[in-house]
Amino acid sequence: MKKHQILGTILLSLAFFLVTLNLPGQEVEARGVEFLKKAVDQVSEQNIMASIKSLQGFKTRNLLSEQKADHFGLGAARRWLIKEFQKIPGLEVVDDGYRLPKQGGRIVQDTELHNIVAIKKGKATRERIIIVNAHYDTIAVSKDGKFHYEDVNTEAPGANDDASGVAALLEMARIIAPLETEATIHFIAFAGEEQGLIGSTLYARKMKQQGKNVEAVLTMDMISNIKAGNGYIDSTRVRVFSDDPNDSPSRELARYVKRVAEQVYPSFEVNLIYRADRFGRGGDHTPFVLEGFPGIRFTEARENYSVQHSTLDTIENLSVSYGADVTRVVLASLLSLACGPEAPQVTSERGTPLLGRGQGYDAELRWKWSGNRGNLAGFKVYMKDTRSPYWERVYFAGTNESFLLKNVSIDDWTFGVSAVGTNGLESLVSIYRMPPRRRAEYTFEEIK
Repeated sequence: MKKHQILGTILLSLAFFLVTLNLPGQEVEARGVEFLKKAVDQVSEQNIMASIKSLQGFKTRNLLSEQKADHFGLGAARRWLIKEFQKIPGLEVVDDGYRLPKQGGRIVQDTELHNIVAIKKGKATRERIIIVNAHYDTIAVSKDGKFHYEDVNTEAPGANDDASGVAALLEMARIIAPLETEATIHFIAFAGEEQGLIGSTLYARKMKQQGKNVEAVLTMDMISNIKAGNGYIDSTRVRVFSDDPNDSPSRELARYVKRVAEQVYPSFEVNLIYRADRFGRGGDHTPFVLEGFPGIRFTEARENYSVQHSTLDTIENLSVSYGADVTRVVLASLLSLACGPEAPQVTSERGTPLLGRGQGYDAELRWKWSGNRGNLAGFKVYMKDTRSPYWERVYFAGTNESFLLKNVSIDDWTFGVSAVGTNGLESLVSIYRMPPRRRAEYTFEEIK
């Protein structure tokens, strides 16, 4: 890095620090961090290991595998999962089932698909939903090293892909279930991911059709490998993928996760990848993003492609301690979202951003907030260069629903606003986004 680039980075960091240093309510925010740290400290590596071993023990969890056996196949895994969630007081467990006729190249026979949903009800008057998920189905190549979708009983232990995510899901449910949350949480183990994100596609469509207020979707898929096939090891970072553009709700959700998780668990880095998913691949957050909901994917920093979708994907090839670290990162983010206030609304009823030019050369921000005023500490206004990956300046706006930035052009900066609760936890940042222009249509007659 060149000297002027280093200096620029230092100055930007200092500017951010100086702007945020004297924000009112820092004692309140510290209380929120302590609350999250207590929850993170409860994550049990032993619980996670036991869950992975149990799921691996079903030999395969292929969507089309045996449904009625007691200790083999997807049906046995499904019944085990339901019982595990039912052991946790405070959860409503739902078997979200579908019949799938034979279709396409991957569903080579009629089958059933069952998403397992454990619901932790929140106390907010207007229902807010956060979805945290993993997939419990598996797949593996046949002996010739190729996928044969009719070979449904090939051993596919799927310890990392994605028993690791399901184990984290169960552990977070155990920790959060006794707590009081504002938002309702759906802990979901999806099926049919390996056949083309089927379970998550059906559930996302249902949420959209029912008009549900899904604030965030957090997908965990392959979160316990630290050593790549080329020998590189990375045990202190997790990748978080989020879709374009730079001011999209998914991108802002990713920034929120990094900001919260690294404050609560500073020994672990959240590496934001500004891409929908790994190149040419997809995960269960994708169908939700396509339906207009914010969604991100957590995946280990290093993948071992020689183990994926094979009989070698066993617990012996994992780092359960690393998976526990990733669980702590997701838990801190999830709990902060669920216990924090709802985000402000920054658009009018017509969808127009509530952002104006003040007297012509100022940035005048307005917003609406319908939460419980008794639990509101105030609002924060965020600001960054349109090209910047992170927020650069933050101001405390008190409990007013407007803020004026003198001599700041609304054309050159991106703005956002969040709500901070008296418990010290913060909402997602609502970004002022300009709706895309529509192509104009005119009636005319060409002159020849």
